[in-house]
Amino acid sequence: MKIGFIGLGVMGRAMVANLLRAGHEVTVWARRAESMQPLQALGARTAASPADCARGMEAVCTIVTTGDDVRQVVLGPQGVIEGAQPGCVLIDHSTIPPSVARDIAAALAARGIDMLDAPVSGGERGAIDATLSIMAGGDAAVFERMKPLLSAVGRTLVHVGPTGAGQVTKACNQLILCAFIEAAAEAARLAAASGVDFGKVREAMLHGSAGSKALELFGGRMASRDFSAGVQSRLHHKDMGIVLGEAVQLGLAMPLSAAVWQQLNALMAQGGGTLDTSALLTVLERQSSPH
Repeated sequence: MKIGFIGLGVMGRAMVANLLRAGHEVTVWARRAESMQPLQALGARTAASPADCARGMEAVCTIVTTGDDVRQVVLGPQGVIEGAQPGCVLIDHSTIPPSVARDIAAALAARGIDMLDAPVSGGERGAIDATLSIMAGGDAAVFERMKPLLSAVGRTLVHVGPTGAGQVTKACNQLILCAFIEAAAEAARLAAASGVDFGKVREAMLHGSAGSKALELFGGRMASRDFSAGVQSRLHHKDMGIVLGEAVQLGLAMPLSAAVWQQLNALMAQGGGTLDTSALLTVLERQSSPH
C-alpha cells in the first residue's frame, strides 16, 4: 500500500520501519526535519507538510501527542484534509479524547475520507517488535480493508465498534494500567517502610495472583530505582485526564481514577513529567514517612 505517516517519536519511528519491512511504500512527515532523516535511509520518502504526506495515499497514519495535535495535522492549514483524496483512510494511532476523534472523523467524512481511531498499546518494545495491540473504532469494512497495514505493526487487531470506540477502549486500558502502577508504588512503599526488600517482594508476587506486566515493568523500575527509562509520566497524566474528562461528560463516579490522577498531578508538580511513571513511588515517599 501507499501510506503516509505523521509523527516520528519513539513509537512512530518503529512503526514506519516495520511498514517498510512489510513492503509498503511510506512517505513520512514530522515537525522536526531531522526526525525524518533516519527513515530516509530505510527507504521512506519525506514530505513537506501533512497535506503533501497525504497526497495520493491509500492511507495516512498519525501518532502524535494530544487531541489538539491531531486536529492541527489533520484539519489545520496544510493538513491531511487538504491533500487526501476521497477514499483515503486516516488511521489515528494517537491517544486522544473519543469526542475529538468523532469530530475529526465527521470533518473528514464530509470530504469522502474515512477514519479509524486506532490507538495502540504495547509501548516502545511492542512497536519495535510489531506486536502492538490495536483497538479500532470506525466502519468495520474499512477496518478489514486496512488489516494488511495494521498487521505490519500489530499482533492483536480488534475492531471494537463505531467511531470513538477505539479511544474509549484505550481510556479503559490506561485507567487499569495507571491504577496498577500506583498499586505497585504503594506496595513498594509498604515493603520499604516494613524493612523488606521490594525487589524480592516483587519477585514473589510476579508468580502469584498479583502478577502483571505493570508489576514486571514498572515495579522493576521501582525496585532498581531507575526512573529514567520507559514511559514519560506526562503521557499517562494526559491519558488519565482523558479518562476523567469522559467521566465528567457521562456523569460517572470513578473514585479510583480520580485518586490516581491526583497522584500523577503531584508527580507533575514535583517536576517529574519526563520521568517514567514508576516515579509515582517518589510521590508517596514525599507524602509520608514511616514511624
